[in-house]
Amino acid sequence: MIEDLRKIALKLPGTTEDIKWENHLCFNIGGKMYLVTSPDSVPVSASFKTTPELFEELTTREGIIPAPYMARNMWVHVDDISRLDLKEWKELMTLAYELILSKLPAKFRKELAAGKS
Repeated sequence: MIEDLRKIALKLPGTTEDIKWENHLCFNIGGKMYLVTSPDSVPVSASFKTTPELFEELTTREGIIPAPYMARNMWVHVDDISRLDLKEWKELMTLAYELILSKLPAKFRKELAAGKS
């Protein structure tokens, strides 16, 4: 399923991926993370940015908690990526991407929209 998440992320314009903290596969836009996964953990876990409303809703679900160190920024942690289906992942990842993108400089967003980034 981690490969499915990777495919979803890489379809979002301007997304890059890298490894941080030795074993976390991170997906970024404009150098800012919007999804962090732990592909080597069992089960595979992930954290992502969300809205305050969804933060409250998601953290009532089993296996989803405020993300350590990032909860104040409205990030949640999913202890097993199979807790969400692919449709939910696509929606939540797209939202996380858009939330991060909206905070990036206007020049970057304009270049991305023009296909230059």
